Amino acid sequence: MTETQQAQDWDPSDPSVRVNQTAAYDRMRGTCPVAHSEALNWSLFRHEDVSRALHDPETFSSAVSHHVAVPNGMDRPEHTVFREVVDRYYTPEKMAEFESALQALTAQLLQELTDDAVPVTSGAQGEAAASGAGESVTVEVMSELANPFALRCQSAFMGWPRELEPELERWVHRNHEATTSRDRSRTAEVALEFDGYIRQLLDERRNAPADQDNTSRLLHETVYDRKLTEDEIVSIVRNWTVGELSTIAGAVGIVLGYLAAHQDVQRHLRENPEQIVAATDEIQRIEDPFVTNRRVTTRDVELSGREVPAGSKITLMWSSANRDEEVFGDPDEFRLDRDPQQNLVYGAGIHVCPGAPMARLELKVLLERVFDLTERIEPAGDMVGAQHPAGGFHTVPVRLVLR
Repeated sequence: MTETQQAQDWDPSDPSVRVNQTAAYDRMRGTCPVAHSEALNWSLFRHEDVSRALHDPETFSSAVSHHVAVPNGMDRPEHTVFREVVDRYYTPEKMAEFESALQALTAQLLQELTDDAVPVTSGAQGEAAASGAGESVTVEVMSELANPFALRCQSAFMGWPRELEPELERWVHRNHEATTSRDRSRTAEVALEFDGYIRQLLDERRNAPADQDNTSRLLHETVYDRKLTEDEIVSIVRNWTVGELSTIAGAVGIVLGYLAAHQDVQRHLRENPEQIVAATDEIQRIEDPFVTNRRVTTRDVELSGREVPAGSKITLMWSSANRDEEVFGDPDEFRLDRDPQQNLVYGAGIHVCPGAPMARLELKVLLERVFDLTERIEPAGDMVGAQHPAGGFHTVPVRLVLR
């Protein structure tokens, strides 16, 4: 039986799924943990099955794209060669060098947000007034903080001019619309547009010193005793940038929205800032910004009692695996004593996210700066969830009660 002939166990585009992805995936994990659909083929919902796929790359291949995908779409031994290049950009030393720029851009962005702060008086802000705080600012986190933060971080990391940011911001919106439409021709058109930006940036740096910025450095990297091709560099930069502009922005919205809604956790982190990194990992486990990833089977395999044939397309449901009751108990319970190896928010195995050190640093610096600036973060309205394939939230209104 081919995949197109396989019975459909669920419909990922059904309104009951789209209205609340987290709840829908929780149901699937309990009722049909290995499920087939026309849209996602075979979906794995349990932590055990997703972990098995991550740690058995010989059976679950990452070579799922018809296009160059460095290194996330590669298998060993090719993956090992290219991953060594990518990992050099995320070492502890590189992150320490990047932190000063990150601190500066975060401070500037928050200053811009709070320039229009208004006095806290009464009504909905009465509690804040009673606390003695003098001013507050209401922020829609995704549009006013998360997306600009991700854009500025990526521009600083790559050495891109600030003038490019409006174009990148427009591209992010078009990419989101194309992805949620599931129109492959629109998605391909938007991807080609982004590749054009990168090729232009590379052309501007052909004769630049190798150490000018990370974009220039990539032009001088070698594999197999040759320089990286332009297609390989574009793929690397695309992977880094899409991860930054979507996943990190999503993570900022998730974390700030969670802390606004859970004052006890927020107070704990203000008193124990050394636990911020562990806390952001745990909050993203509860509500994962990165929903799915793809694999293809190289042989017949049995998963949770179902036979999946060789050559089957597999969708790893990160946001379900990270809420598996068999591993985490109550998936909504915030705990800092969990085994970090069980948390799949940054993946696992040979394809664990190379940019995880940078993502953790960005969230840490942002929260530290927000905590320094504010007495507390409060909800300022209802959060609206994002729709598949995006994770997290579309809108996150919060009130920053300033010191």
